[in-house]
Amino acid sequence: MPTGRAAAGVALTGPGPAATEQPGDVRPVVLDADGLALSGLLCEPAGPPRALVVAVHGGGMRAGYFHGQARPGLSLLELGARLGCTVLALDRPGYGRSAAALPNGLPVAEQTPLLRAALADFARRHPVGAGHLVLAHSFGGKLALSLAAQAGDGDGLLGVDISGCGRHYAPGAEDEVRHHRPAARRRHWGPLRLYPPGTFRHSADTVAPMPAREAAELTAWPGMFDRLAPRVRVPVRFTFAEHELWWRRQEPDLAALAAAFTAAPRVLLEHQPGAGHNISLGWAARAYHLRALAFLEECLPPGA
Repeated sequence: MPTGRAAAGVALTGPGPAATEQPGDVRPVVLDADGLALSGLLCEPAGPPRALVVAVHGGGMRAGYFHGQARPGLSLLELGARLGCTVLALDRPGYGRSAAALPNGLPVAEQTPLLRAALADFARRHPVGAGHLVLAHSFGGKLALSLAAQAGDGDGLLGVDISGCGRHYAPGAEDEVRHHRPAARRRHWGPLRLYPPGTFRHSADTVAPMPAREAAELTAWPGMFDRLAPRVRVPVRFTFAEHELWWRRQEPDLAALAAAFTAAPRVLLEHQPGAGHNISLGWAARAYHLRALAFLEECLPPGA
């Protein structure tokens, strides 16, 4: 049942690429999330997909985060399609096309059913193979865990791959979040040498303001994590960049993070050398994306 927020004029994706588009082309899409139009980017393989990768961006970004254009080979969308997967990167509620309808955004609990509805709409119109992996960055990782905590056996969720998100904020970051202080660019990006020249110019359309209701929820994350993690029943993989400055990531911190997933069959903790917080826009993007897609291979059922 449409909510009425944006039911009128919702343009839906068609059943497949248009005649002028080729397999592996990245193209814009709009999905119906229970009456709210969610925009995004889509790239499909040449044949039937082995699985669907759902890419969920972080705070202050958009779906283009997963389609880095500063150098060839950085795009998750293009790489995933070449390896036989459909890749769908969505603008979360409050970003992209839905920003006008939700100028203040939504908290995670209200974003979750909208993402579920958008994925159901996509699956009605596109083949999704053996199921879907949610690959999320930063604040998107919070939404990914919320989605996984509510996933049922028939939802087709294969696993969750998260970068740039942990359990507890690093001391300096915790102070910035608690007192609503703007973070220095170094915390968001790390050393600039980690990114190809032209990254900021090519990423201009990818950056967006973080909606107020989303920002207001930042301080509540550690408690939310502790409630969500025990309810996740699929494999989970966390990647922390070498120059990650937002999260505590010493061995005791990571051990406690992994131990919170009491129902997950596997929890992997990995480090990405030569990367800052925004891994998918840096030189390390291809290495990280390949490892994430290898994790998807491990999550697929035999013979998929």
